[in-house]
Amino acid sequence: MAESENKSLSVSVLNAAGQTVGSVEIDPAELGGKVNRQLLHEVVLMYLANQRRGTHCTKRRGEVAGSTKKLFRQKGTGNARVGPRRSNKRRGGGTAKGPKPRDYEYHLPRKAVRAATRMALLSKFQDHEAVIVDDLKLPEIKTQQMAQILQALNLQGSTCLVGLGGKDIDPKRTIYMSARNIAGVQVEPATQFNAYSVLKPKRLLLTRAAVEELCKSAKWSAAK
Repeated sequence: MAESENKSLSVSVLNAAGQTVGSVEIDPAELGGKVNRQLLHEVVLMYLANQRRGTHCTKRRGEVAGSTKKLFRQKGTGNARVGPRRSNKRRGGGTAKGPKPRDYEYHLPRKAVRAATRMALLSKFQDHEAVIVDDLKLPEIKTQQMAQILQALNLQGSTCLVGLGGKDIDPKRTIYMSARNIAGVQVEPATQFNAYSVLKPKRLLLTRAAVEELCKSAKWSAAK
């Protein structure tokens, strides 16, 4: 592994007002060391395929209404030869090789999926698209206050995933309820992250507790 890949990443920790209050050292080795773009691509395709409902359905020529008899004889009429009314060449006929309901779900190896999640997080830190906040709490459910925090952290106007640690999750779900009406903002516990949910938004906002949980789970997953 190259020396640049072993070098730790120093990420500033901000408060809710956007002021620097410290820093966190991120060890790339804990997040896979390097980003495998091919693996990320395959895992994202898996998540997208598993979201497909697969309820598309077309009628074949044997399923549409109409006679199977040839409309008129082959020769002697002066017209071009035709088939039955159910032919896919005619209006109202069946569809040739049209889609039928099917299940698109498939799964990659669990280790590969976990590794892709760590690599997705590493890519966000390497591309300076991740912001760490010291604490993220609101006294009440208020969308305006959540929007002001995002503006102070320079996250307004872009899609953003807000990751919370176990210490940040309150029973009233204040952060979630305050952010759900802000377009492009999604709030999830850090333990529920996957490669697709991390890569889809442009920016990533993590609390200090969420970073600790992610690093801890990354060490545990890498040791298995």
